Amino acid sequence: MEILAFGVQADERPLIEKAFAPHHDIRCLDVFLNEDTAPIAAGYEIISTSVNASLNNRVLQTLAAGGTQMIAQRSTGFNNIDLQVAERLGLTVARVSYYSPYSVAEFAWTLATAVNRRIVRAANRTRDFDFRLNGLMGRDLRGRTVGVLGTGKIGEAFTRIAHGFGMNLLGWDVAENPACVALGMKYVAKEQLLAESDVISLHVPLLPATHHLIDASALRTMKDDAILVNSSRGGLIDTDALVSELRAGRFTGVGLDVYEAEAGLFFLDKSLEAVEDDTLARLVTFPNVVVTSHQAYYTVDAVGQIIDTTVQNVLDYQAGRRSENVLVPAAPPS
Repeated sequence: MEILAFGVQADERPLIEKAFAPHHDIRCLDVFLNEDTAPIAAGYEIISTSVNASLNNRVLQTLAAGGTQMIAQRSTGFNNIDLQVAERLGLTVARVSYYSPYSVAEFAWTLATAVNRRIVRAANRTRDFDFRLNGLMGRDLRGRTVGVLGTGKIGEAFTRIAHGFGMNLLGWDVAENPACVALGMKYVAKEQLLAESDVISLHVPLLPATHHLIDASALRTMKDDAILVNSSRGGLIDTDALVSELRAGRFTGVGLDVYEAEAGLFFLDKSLEAVEDDTLARLVTFPNVVVTSHQAYYTVDAVGQIIDTTVQNVLDYQAGRRSENVLVPAAPPS
């Protein structure tokens, strides 16, 4: 059987081909799955998708009509998939429920330290042989307060690094993580965390209840010199409200690896095209903002785990097995 994989990055392709080789042929495409590309999947029983795929009603209808029966998503998040439609169509949908939390946690701290110590600005200057220090002063992290919104596996890994820095730890989540409590984390209301934290990092899933978790009111609650980091999902932050606060001169720095309107932008080369997204165009102009293109997970360790789990999801589907990765079970035989 040949499997079709959408949205495969150049670095991922040899890893995917090697992992699938003992089991199945796989055709890797660099295009993302959406309404325009869905017809390509005709005749493929199993397809694999990336986090930036669009699996809405029309795409799923096209896939089902073309004979697709199983979707193996190469990510933990699945807010891009209409699961109710998939179930109605009898499609099996699986995801990767776990991969290295350190990849994202370490990258979140990379963003935080980059904006704190003005690394991007400094590197750009030295490239032009400008070695002045004006405007590059940062702050020690030791003794300052970090607020972690979401203390699951990634939030815990982020907290362990913060503990290593010698920071005061505040947390917010629906349930306390005993490992974070053991590190000295104090769980508080979201408003208190925002008001008292010098560094705030988001590690919660994007759900209807968390959409724009950081809205205009939340942003106004934060310290003027706070650092805000989002390496989870773009929709957690009201970007227009964030731009308004940045225009008012607030915040020491903002590090974003995700953006709420990133679909159709991130993972693609848009350097020769006019930028139609005015909010993003404004956002990247602020000297205290660093935007990266959803790469926090992108380590050989994490990607390897994602691919291995995707292979196992396919094998489980073929064997009629279900695991914690299955979001929509296979339809019963007719």
